[in-house]
Amino acid sequence: MKRKVVFLAVVLMAFGAALFAQEAEAGAEVAGAAIPAWKFIAAALAVGLSCIAGGIAVGQIGAAAMGAISENPELSGKALPFMGLAEGICLWGFLVALLILFL
Repeated sequence: MKRKVVFLAVVLMAFGAALFAQEAEAGAEVAGAAIPAWKFIAAALAVGLSCIAGGIAVGQIGAAAMGAISENPELSGKALPFMGLAEGICLWGFLVALLILFL
């Protein structure tokens, strides 16, 4: 039951603005072209989900790296690139959001 309530709340938050939106006279304009509302939702989902996934990945990798470094301090140089790869997930989400909005 709790999952259904959370799912319903997420859906209402995601599409609530679209339900009560009114047509704007000029709309949001970038370089003279109106941007549809679904592009903003898609860009927000791209950034939000990628940052959540990146945070989970950094947390898991960081915990494992700290455990490995505590046993063998020479592994610190090998653990850092994996942290960077996990943080790169957030950057890719941001780039996808920019492509959604401006292309």
